[in-house]
Amino acid sequence: MARRIDFKAPLITSITSTDKPLPEQVAERITGLIMDDAYRAGHKLPNEYVLAERLGVGRSTVREAIKLLASRNVLEVRHGSGTYVCESIGMVDDPLGFRFYRDKRKLALDLCDIRLMVEPPLAAAAATTATPKQVELLVRECDVVAERISEGRDHSAEDVALHKRIAEASGNLVAPGIVGIIATAIPLFVRVSNSSLLQETITTHRLVVEAIARHNGRAAAKAMQQHIENNRDNFRSLPETN
Repeated sequence: MARRIDFKAPLITSITSTDKPLPEQVAERITGLIMDDAYRAGHKLPNEYVLAERLGVGRSTVREAIKLLASRNVLEVRHGSGTYVCESIGMVDDPLGFRFYRDKRKLALDLCDIRLMVEPPLAAAAATTATPKQVELLVRECDVVAERISEGRDHSAEDVALHKRIAEASGNLVAPGIVGIIATAIPLFVRVSNSSLLQETITTHRLVVEAIARHNGRAAAKAMQQHIENNRDNFRSLPETN
């Protein structure tokens, strides 16, 4: 549970003079509060008037700081509702600029190569470190992906969520962000319509999750490798683009 803040007391005792513009300093202070768990993902911040008073700065400065943090995907301004901490703090769509690569076939193949380097070892690690709760979440995510595929609906977001869950279960703090960037990129540019591949996706997902649940790292890595190789083989059949 996030710690409660006494809004009768200043949120920031003082802002020291530095070479950084004041809005940047305020943005850093708000970021610090988020990192200290004063606010968590989805939490609503006080309004500009309250923040300005507690931070000891003008409302225009607070407004500029919020704009800075919104551009960095730390805060989300919902018009008519308020300012909230983003659910995926700091994560933005296509952070590496993949949309500007002309040859999407090569991009997809190269991303699969990177995934083969990263995700099988993470699946093996997850088999060692995953908690019962994490296994439960993996099974649930796996079922959701299978359900959406069976219904003929887009499953890309759920697919990415499953792979991020596996990365989280590995215990590596960096892995979920890396996997999220890579796994999100492919469906942004390449739509999979191969029905046999979709069925293989259901099967290999289940094999990965079942191996993690059995704490069998070798089987988890092998199933993840097969899953990615199946996708890579499908992308090889796509026409080349320039």
